[in-house]
Amino acid sequence: MKIPCVRPGLALLAGATSALAFAPFEFFPLAALALGGLFHLLNRATSPRAAFGLGWSYAFGALLAGISWLYVALHQFGGMPAPLAALAVALFAAGMALYQGLAGWAYARLARGRPAPLAFAATVLLAEWLRGWCLTGFPWLASGYSQTPLSPLAGFAPVLGVYGVGGLLALVAAWLVQGLVRRHGPSLIGAALVLLAGAGLARVAWTQPDGAPVPVALIQTNVEQSMKWRPEMLRHWLLRNLELIREAGPARIIALPETSVPLLVDDLPAGYLDEVRRLARAQGAQVVLGSFTRNAQGQYFNAAISLGGAEEGWYAKQHLVPFGEYSPPLFEWFYRLASIPMADQTPGPAIQPPMGLGGLQVALNICYEDVFGEELIRSLPGAGVMLNMSNLAWYGDSWAQPQHLQIARMRALETGRPMLRATNTGMTAAIGPDGRVEAALPAFTAGILHTEVRPYAGLTPYARWGNVPAVLLAGLAMLGVGLRGRKAGLPPHSTPAA
Repeated sequence: MKIPCVRPGLALLAGATSALAFAPFEFFPLAALALGGLFHLLNRATSPRAAFGLGWSYAFGALLAGISWLYVALHQFGGMPAPLAALAVALFAAGMALYQGLAGWAYARLARGRPAPLAFAATVLLAEWLRGWCLTGFPWLASGYSQTPLSPLAGFAPVLGVYGVGGLLALVAAWLVQGLVRRHGPSLIGAALVLLAGAGLARVAWTQPDGAPVPVALIQTNVEQSMKWRPEMLRHWLLRNLELIREAGPARIIALPETSVPLLVDDLPAGYLDEVRRLARAQGAQVVLGSFTRNAQGQYFNAAISLGGAEEGWYAKQHLVPFGEYSPPLFEWFYRLASIPMADQTPGPAIQPPMGLGGLQVALNICYEDVFGEELIRSLPGAGVMLNMSNLAWYGDSWAQPQHLQIARMRALETGRPMLRATNTGMTAAIGPDGRVEAALPAFTAGILHTEVRPYAGLTPYARWGNVPAVLLAGLAMLGVGLRGRKAGLPPHSTPAA
């Protein structure tokens, strides 16, 4: 008797298992094992529609397991009733899984009943790329992040970016299945060559140091989200900022987290910013802190401002979080269910110059923005260092923090630039241009990370061309597999090969 739910159930289980390949676990071979399982199941799909279901089930399992921390933000801090919050997370994962469902359908059409590792890799890559920018994008848990930076495949990050790494991961997984299940020697050789090439590329210095190390202090304020916006606590938080800045020297750059000042700059007590300037100049430093600003038209910005230098800078977050920082059209009802402060923001300009800090040119990005690698490279080659300012207290003690740190490591690899992170509750860290964490503070503690950062110059291939090469290669692979199938005279979907 055939049980129709067995294969989708196995695909869902494989996807859920893949979550363990990402931080905080970082069992990166599990990503290849999970994708190999999906490839094996797709090759036994009886129709493109069945392949769609398998792809969707895989991605739904992966996302539901990997981003379960969204429930914390919606229920615990957003005030949404628990059943509705759980339903919202499930619906979101289901919607995002449609991309991989379409990839499964496309694979079945291209493969025509015969295993096609190149087509599998291409469809996985394109599905993750589309998820990364369609409808503002949600590239979290793209499979390439699981390879940062322990896997040999991480060596491809400066060349092809996270989506290219994910595509190669899928290709290696498919070739391993071909080699082990079908005893196909050339597939095993192909997988080995890709891994060896990645290990070799990891030794290439795409960028070079461009100046002396600069002492920096990264402040972790550790303000609980439920307390952050209480009016009676505002004075306490403002004084804590001043205390931590006072303790942060000596440093040339002192960075505080996103929304470390949880109100509009215009509404700060008189003289507060002057005191920040005084403390900064007394230590020969520039202070950059997160706050909200408002322009003459009354628009609100999630911003970072620098104080204490000869020139003071301003950066406005340009890639806002849907439902958290602005309401997409027709979704105003969402804010009647969730209580999210400062949720009607305006995006900053798409092109913003690096900020001068401590004699360095620093590319700022705020929280969720470092998920979008192709947006961060706009500041290159001008910036020698990147700085992320985040507040992940919304997600409590969850996988969100280590996953976000892993994403930042990928951005460092892609750009060949150091990445500094000043966060509220974690993970505050200094990441080298090779993607390795050089220093970090324990999560959920208030403290100051004293470290040094050295600017880097030059451009990686990814910094020059972004995702274009990876997407182009995937398109060519799909075209080649499709033409080969037509030339062989196979129907659009043949009976799966035995």
